[in-house]
Order: sequence, then C-alpha cells, then structure tokens
Amino acid sequence: MPYVHDTLTRLKQSSPAQSEFYQATEEVLECLRPLFEQYPHYHEHGIIERIVEPERQIMFRVSWLDDAGRVCVNKGYRVQFNSALGPYKGGLRFHPSVTSGTIKFLGFEQIFKNALTGLPIGGGKGGADFDPKGKSDNEIMRFCQSYMTELHRHIGPTRDVPAGDIGVGAREIGYLYGQYKRLTSRYEGVLTGKGLDWGGSLGRKEATGYGAVYFAQNMLAARGDDLHGKRCLVSGAGNVAIYTIEKLYELGAHPITCSDSGGTIHDPDGIDLAWLKQLKEVRRASLEEYPSERPKARYVPVCDYPHGGHHIWQIPADAAFPCATQNELIDIDAKAMLANGVACVSEGANMPSTKEAVDLLLDAGIAYGPGKAANAGGVATSQLEMAQNSSMEQWTLEQVDQKLQQIMADIHRQCAETAAEFGAQTNLVLGANIAGFRKVADAMIDQGLT
Repeated sequence: MPYVHDTLTRLKQSSPAQSEFYQATEEVLECLRPLFEQYPHYHEHGIIERIVEPERQIMFRVSWLDDAGRVCVNKGYRVQFNSALGPYKGGLRFHPSVTSGTIKFLGFEQIFKNALTGLPIGGGKGGADFDPKGKSDNEIMRFCQSYMTELHRHIGPTRDVPAGDIGVGAREIGYLYGQYKRLTSRYEGVLTGKGLDWGGSLGRKEATGYGAVYFAQNMLAARGDDLHGKRCLVSGAGNVAIYTIEKLYELGAHPITCSDSGGTIHDPDGIDLAWLKQLKEVRRASLEEYPSERPKARYVPVCDYPHGGHHIWQIPADAAFPCATQNELIDIDAKAMLANGVACVSEGANMPSTKEAVDLLLDAGIAYGPGKAANAGGVATSQLEMAQNSSMEQWTLEQVDQKLQQIMADIHRQCAETAAEFGAQTNLVLGANIAGFRKVADAMIDQGLT
C-alpha cells in the first residue's frame, strides 16, 4: 500500500526538517496496514490525509525581561491537532530543544494516547524554546506571564486544556494560571497540574510514573509474572522518573538507576528515593551530588558514555523504564539491554525509543509497552482533574489511584485484544496504534468532513 510513502513525501514537502514528526507518523501508518486491508472505507473518507495535519498551529513571539532588565525573546507554540473526541489536551514543554517539529510529533502522539484512555479528550501540545534551568523564580514568572498573554486567546475549559510537561511543573502552572485569571477574570479548569489548594487533583504529579508501572504490571501479569524482586532501570530524574521509582518500590521491585542531562546514577543497593527527591524537587541540583550520601553509588557523566549509546541501558537488569525524553534509547542500547536480561520495557517518556530499537525489542518478543499506551496515565489523570473542576469536587488519592489503575488495565486490554485481532499477539505497538486510530477515525467519520 503506497499511502505511507505518499503521506511522508507530502509531509516532508509541506513541513520540512521535522524528523521526529515523520518518525511518529511513519510508526502509526505502518501499523495501520492490516486495518486498511480489512476496512478500506478509512481511505475513502480521507482519514490519513486529515489526521496527519493539525487542525490549527499557533506560533508566537514571547518577549520578557530578565533580572538584569535585558529583553529576551523566545518562540512559543500550541498545536491543536485533533478534537474529534473532545477538547484538545496535552502538555506544555519548556526546553531549549523545542521546535515546531517537536511539538507536532508530541501532538500527533497525543491524539492516540488520549483516545486509548477512553476519556473525552482530543490531542494537542505546546511549549517554548525557553530553558527554566538557571533562571530565577521571577524570571520564570515573567516568561510564563508573557507566554500566557498570547496563549489565553486560544484555550478554554471546553476548547483546549494544557498541562505540564518537561520544564513545566507546579510552579510554572501556577504562574500561567495566575496570568490567565488576570486576563480573563475567570476562575475555571483551563489548565491541569494546578496546586491542590486551588483546583488541582491528588495523584496528578505521580500519575505518569505510576501509570507506566501499572502498565508493566499488566504486561507481566498477562505472561504469568510480576514486578516483585525485579531489578529495574529508570532513566530521567523528573516527575515521571521519580514516581516510577516510588511505585516500583511499593510493588516490591528494585530500581537501581536514574539520570539527568549531566549523567547517570547506578546505585546497586537501590535508588534512595528521599535523597533523590531532595536533590531534584527541593534543591533542583545535579545528580552529580547523589554519591555524597550514597558511597556505593556511581555517577557516570555523559561525556563517558559509549559512543552512540546511553550508559544506563548497559547495566544488567530485568526491566527498563525510559522516562527521560524522545529517542534516548537507540539500537545499541536495545541490544545491550536484551543481552543483559531485560525482559520488560515500559515507556514513561514520549517516543523514547528509536524505530531501530523498537524493532529489536519487538523481534525479541519481550513485554514492550510503547509510550502512547504506557505513559497515558498522566493525561488520564489530567482529565480526572478536569472532571473534578467541572463538578467542583476534589477526590481522595485512593479514588484517583483506583481510577488510574483501572484506566491503565483498560489500555493494556485494548492494546492486547487489538493486537490479537490482527494476528500480532505480543505486538502492543500495533495494538495501541490501531486501537487509538480506529476510535478517532470513527468519530471523524461520524462528524462529517471537518
């Protein structure tokens, strides 16, 4: 079927130099081949041509003053990709690597991730090439206020509800929300990830990491196994990684690694969660300081990594949780992981594995949970926050966590059943892509040509 080649060719002409977006698109389209062979009406309705193009792309200048009074300028983005299932939903990422291509790949992935949750939310994403690292609280506040001054025109509780992502935590959400309220005079659920005292949900901070672990738990249970006693590799040191580690401990697993932009920590006795939270959530310090309190731990700086690989994936273990960023796990890493005994990979980050790495993991037949399924707990709990806001309620942590566990079990079931329907029993990548696509595509057909 030539539609994959033709679609990618058109995208490369209309959206040049967006390699991550092409990568995400190609993965989905390749998985759809068996669906289209059985159900050609998706072609007849032009779903592919429509679903790969955002409904709306917003790019804007963000001007702000640093503490020295100098004018600084960044580029801001919001891509409203697909609203067939509900208002646009997806995080804001503040990081110097952010480009329009980054936001489009994340927004495209978000369509299918959100569909898999079974909740009424469409797909979107946003952010800016602003780096919060090294900035004062006042500088971050001024940037967030300037960013929201433009963004507020395009969002709303039944239109587009952003959340946090890399570089956007509770502090940034607070500044963004304050400016939205100031500009609109409305106190409403227009952002998720809010503070618990003013509309936030218990469990939201933990949800993506917890969800990735729950997904791994479901994958292993389907194979008659569990996480208890397993040595686990976790990359990253932000919210997703920290709360992946926390939930792994709760389920009796043994997480032994974490990482940041400077390097990797390997702590054979198990990551000291309290010390990690102190470093990253309180002090916002480098992991280079971690061994000062854990003498058996080893810190390996990025400059010492093997060429083309990541040190964290060279360490023998039973399970792996990539929770840092896109394309952090390449083919060299996948080969090392498989050789060292890893039999379960659950992705806490968005598209953290390259196509070559994914192919190796699938060919090996291990339990592999792709990001659009395994890390959907974060956006699912964001929608639960929206539900609480609309009903003027706040649920208990136990209520939220129970709903999260059920959502992750349902996502795994959908992926597994869809993979089996199309003759690919263990291929949850195919299952996730077809299940998510079919739900969105059917809604698009029902709603006519929009």
